[in-house]
Amino acid sequence: MGNITLSLPNEVQKEMKKFAEIRWSEVARKAIIERLETLKLAEKIAQKSKLTEKDVQTFSKKIKSLATKRFLNANNS
Repeated sequence: MGNITLSLPNEVQKEMKKFAEIRWSEVARKAIIERLETLKLAEKIAQKSKLTEKDVQTFSKKIKSLATKRFLNANNS
């Protein structure tokens, strides 16, 4: 399994320490996997569609935004 290192603002790190029971690496892993799945789906749809490159970029941005909102809402619950 590969490893990555994240840089976070000090304030974020302090807030994370308040929730020591949370496995933050798992949160990051799930977020990355979810984002990749969204991007793969967007690519698959774009390959089969007659959309222009600009249409695809707009669609991708919307999907990313919605995925991010869903992730943030799920983790704030």
